[in-house]
Amino acid sequence: MNLYAVDKLISQARHLAADYRRATGKSLPISGEIAIHDACNLLGLEACDTSSAGYDAIGRGEREGRHIQIKGRAIFNEARGGQRIGQLKRDQPWDSVLLVLMNADFETEEIYEAQRDAIIDALEDAGSSSRKKRGAMSVSRFKRIADLVWCLGEGETRAEIWDNQANMP
Repeated sequence: MNLYAVDKLISQARHLAADYRRATGKSLPISGEIAIHDACNLLGLEACDTSSAGYDAIGRGEREGRHIQIKGRAIFNEARGGQRIGQLKRDQPWDSVLLVLMNADFETEEIYEAQRDAIIDALEDAGSSSRKKRGAMSVSRFKRIADLVWCLGEGETRAEIWDNQANMP
């Protein structure tokens, strides 16, 4: 299957997932696949097959050779807090995690990247909770320790240009 066919299928999947959510109020478990597709296309990564342990893509360019986990989250109501990202595989070999944030139409709006050390430190700071044990983290916490690396309308960004801590006390 060529790239055009995959792009077309992902586009159809976005529409189907959004329509299903509007009709039923439930989400189809497809945001992860859309996130991997978008992150690889937008940031020039090479997707791995599903048998790769612990990571979803290998970096090219400025991320050359880095093993990257990719997590996706569709945000349907920004006023409602407490959204979580999928389990972070702490015991697997990876260098960073990309969090792809999508709107209610499953269109990518932002991509954040956090390095392994920052993630492990944040999980350790969580204390002895069950969330820590299973590698769970909130979207807001992830954004605090990550850099915005891509946003809709501007494309790829550089960490030295955008500072997510600028207005933090």
